[in-house]
Amino acid sequence: MLVESSNRCLKYFEAIREATDQCLAHDPNVYLMGLGVPDPKGVFGTTLGLAKKHGADRVLDMPAAENGMTGVAIGSALVGMRPIMVHQRMDFTLLAMEQLVNQAAKWHYMFGGNGKVPLCVRMIVGRGWGQGPQHAQSFQAWLAHIPGLKVVMPTTPHDAKGLLIASVEDDNPVIFIEHRWLHGISGHVPEEMYRVPIGKARVAREGKDITIACVSYMALEALRAADLLARMGVEAEVIDLRTIRPLDQETIIASVRKTGRLIVTDTGWTTCGVSAEITAMVAERALGALKAAPRRMALPDVPIPTTRALADLIYPRARDLARAVLEMMRRDAPDWPDLADDPSHGRLDVPDPGFTGPF
Repeated sequence: MLVESSNRCLKYFEAIREATDQCLAHDPNVYLMGLGVPDPKGVFGTTLGLAKKHGADRVLDMPAAENGMTGVAIGSALVGMRPIMVHQRMDFTLLAMEQLVNQAAKWHYMFGGNGKVPLCVRMIVGRGWGQGPQHAQSFQAWLAHIPGLKVVMPTTPHDAKGLLIASVEDDNPVIFIEHRWLHGISGHVPEEMYRVPIGKARVAREGKDITIACVSYMALEALRAADLLARMGVEAEVIDLRTIRPLDQETIIASVRKTGRLIVTDTGWTTCGVSAEITAMVAERALGALKAAPRRMALPDVPIPTTRALADLIYPRARDLARAVLEMMRRDAPDWPDLADDPSHGRLDVPDPGFTGPF
């Protein structure tokens, strides 16, 4: 579905590793730092071999001192370096929120535009394997709420490489969020360095009946939902946001004006989340174009559960999206069996079939 025809396909994690490798080779001011960056698993494979190739002074392990090390990264950025900081879980970034919110995001503004903080912070989100309420949270809405931070969430290997290079080269702090269920999907990735513009959404599938605006892994579920809906004669347009700050409002509005209906799906919580922001924006700018009330489909207001039984109840999937669309169109949904037409094969705490590890 997301695999493009090309002689050169890479997995998502390989695209991130290649982008990092090329940034390190292209600019001597770029360096990579993170807990476990040089270890044998290489942060889900995204940093494997980089320490050997570029040296220990460019690819650095770090202690479990997120706040202090983020301060080091910000300080180095202020004097001309371009650090890439890696957190194996977004949850670990919470220990560095003061540095990100009060320092990195504000420096340019407080000093009249004379200070630049070219810091790229990679954060990994996801779900499953019993990760539970402290290791499987998606805080992109929280980070996108902060003026001065840019927040990107690429879905495809192509966009992962292009957006990472653009993030490293940006003079502003950029939060680069990757879902670990995407690390194993494959797609077309050019070999040369290229940039995907920050703040531009992608029309992943064209349609005329409803707009599904989605982010990160939920783009896969949205495309699967579009396949189910097509069997019912419903053409869904899927908008992969790619960036949530700055948000590409124009692409979303243009799609809603065409289709007249909107569902927004996100990996984070529904309340005060990305889906709430987009729904409010569409209501403000294109209310007259809507044929039905917009819908949000994200996580309910509960901490992320650890057990499989509870995990199966909170994560939206393709079938849920498709049923919601048919409800909006006042059509009956077919009695889809629990496992039929569902590539996640029932268990929502084990990797998507496109994901191949390492753990």
